[in-house]
Amino acid sequence: MRELLTVAEQVAGEAAELARSYRDEAIRDVTTKSSETDPVTAADRATERLVRTRLAALRPGEPVLGEEEGGGAGEPGTVCWVVDPIDGTVNYLYGYPWYAVSLAAQVDGVSVAGVVVEPASGRCWAAGRGAGATLDGVPLRVSAADRLDLALVGTGFAYQPDRRRRQAAGVAELMGRLRDIRRCGSAALDLCAVAAGWLDGYFEHGLSRWDWAAGALIAEEAGARVRLPTGDGPGEDLLTAATPGIADALTAAMDEAGLLRL
Repeated sequence: MRELLTVAEQVAGEAAELARSYRDEAIRDVTTKSSETDPVTAADRATERLVRTRLAALRPGEPVLGEEEGGGAGEPGTVCWVVDPIDGTVNYLYGYPWYAVSLAAQVDGVSVAGVVVEPASGRCWAAGRGAGATLDGVPLRVSAADRLDLALVGTGFAYQPDRRRRQAAGVAELMGRLRDIRRCGSAALDLCAVAAGWLDGYFEHGLSRWDWAAGALIAEEAGARVRLPTGDGPGEDLLTAATPGIADALTAAMDEAGLLRL
């Protein structure tokens, strides 16, 4: 695990530097994916290619699953790398600094090492399963919040307009039960924010494995209670992460707001 974490930190750091330095050129080459509001830039593609090239040199033969080029999990019991080259591409496109490179090593679908690097600041979030989570080498711990009405909770929304409207209606119902809601635009960094105690909880529907593979491990190793997506059906694609003191209350409030069944 330590070797995997060392490789993840090295490769994610190199990728983050490329993404940061490439932005002005990258935003001139933008296409879309699932909808016109779901962009992909030349930097997304170049950053993932860099990660794949470096992993092929450092960990030859191990498969890579990435947002831009896909991939598979490999044979049971073997390491698979999961990369989101730029998590928060819309933020990146606009110059809003809340975006990250996310890289995790998984075995049989379970993250064993994960790193999230924030290019704009250089901050490096890291975790190894059973070894805790850190921010720039400093151990992390989730908040001690124990009242939902005083909790700050993050979320995100789908790119499809109809689902986005339904999610927004549920969040509007939930807001009266919380201190406030934050929508920052990077699942990986929102999960890291839970790990640092900057958010007391976070939830989002429709995330892909590369969105959460590193961040969810970091949150879990910092003490968060994490529920990972189990499928693509209603309620099955929901991810939640929360400090233990509000986890059950948040789930109950989300249920009453209709957010568990979207």
